[in-house]
Amino acid sequence: MEYAYLIDATSLLLRWLHLIVGIAWIGASFYFVWLDNSLKPPTDPKLKEDGVGSELWAMHGGGFYNPQKYANTPKKLPDDLHFFFWPSYTTWITGFLLISVLYYFQASTYMIDPNVSSITPGQSIAIGLGTLVLGWVVYDQLARRLIERSQLLFAIIYVAFVTAVTYALTHLLSGRAAYIHVGAMIATTMSANVFFWIIPAQRRQVAVMKQGGEVPAIWGKRAKQRSYHNNYLTMPVLFSMISNHYASTYNHAWNWLVLVLIMLGSVLVRHFFNLRHKGVYRWEFPIVGMAIILGVLVWIAPRHIEVDASKPAPTLAEIQPIMQARCTGCHAEKPDIMPVAQMGLMFDTPERTRQYAQRIYERTVQLKTMPLANITQMTDEERALVGAWYMAGAK
Repeated sequence: MEYAYLIDATSLLLRWLHLIVGIAWIGASFYFVWLDNSLKPPTDPKLKEDGVGSELWAMHGGGFYNPQKYANTPKKLPDDLHFFFWPSYTTWITGFLLISVLYYFQASTYMIDPNVSSITPGQSIAIGLGTLVLGWVVYDQLARRLIERSQLLFAIIYVAFVTAVTYALTHLLSGRAAYIHVGAMIATTMSANVFFWIIPAQRRQVAVMKQGGEVPAIWGKRAKQRSYHNNYLTMPVLFSMISNHYASTYNHAWNWLVLVLIMLGSVLVRHFFNLRHKGVYRWEFPIVGMAIILGVLVWIAPRHIEVDASKPAPTLAEIQPIMQARCTGCHAEKPDIMPVAQMGLMFDTPERTRQYAQRIYERTVQLKTMPLANITQMTDEERALVGAWYMAGAK
């Protein structure tokens, strides 16, 4: 089995599994935050006597549900108690394996951009791994020291930290790798919250109850704080994870600011929904959030390319060598870089190049998203030549 195909097949399985367990984790996070924000004080006096602090009636799938939350702990520990941690752990594990297969095992191709820095593959991997650790350490220390004093101050400093990391990574790694590592850093922080704070607090609560002791309310409060942080961080992580499909974002000259603004806009939208679940409608948050995101998309939109009509139009014979040098490594019947022709597109003959002329023009000239991460180092002069050829009728 060829190495290139082995990498491709492995990434397929890991990405699929990562998506499945990620949906399970994010779905649980969204549901429980919604549930917590939607609970109301119980109307039955007996429930209050039993220690129930709030409850909710809901219907799903033709059945009625009545979730109840105790003010601190129930009087008696149930025999069957469910914990929610494996979706988080498996999401992180599959995500780390996926980033290793796609980026660390192919660091010279996907981690490095010679136009950005001159680091080695080993250095790029060290930077990527160090970012994951640094992100958790800084976040955790900020949360420990500031969250009880001022949530706003904590948020401001953490946003500044993420901005600084984003700026640094986009000036050290390729734009694509930088974006994915910012997302991976935040995702690592989310999973570490579950591993180091949320689950240990729950374990301690159960252990104390089994011994007949009183559970300190602060344990549940701190675990809840970290859970809410994860809820807000989900939106930036999801964008970072899909950003590798949209090179117009990570290839932009101000790519660090593009990512920070889109993440900030998504958090504002998430904040609206969290407030709405409590019955508070603050429409300024989604309006500002969407305005930021749409404004960024307008800002990074490709500009119209002017073609010098005084010069003779390039011919297909002049364009085909560019295709052979820059594109057929991934788009050919038997490509050199990828195991198979990506998206089924092939530019290895003049006929095929002419057939996909519009696609070539859009991706290599307008959006500059191809070649992927510009791994074949297509020049601006070559892009301009392709543009002139297409604008002249692609003959």
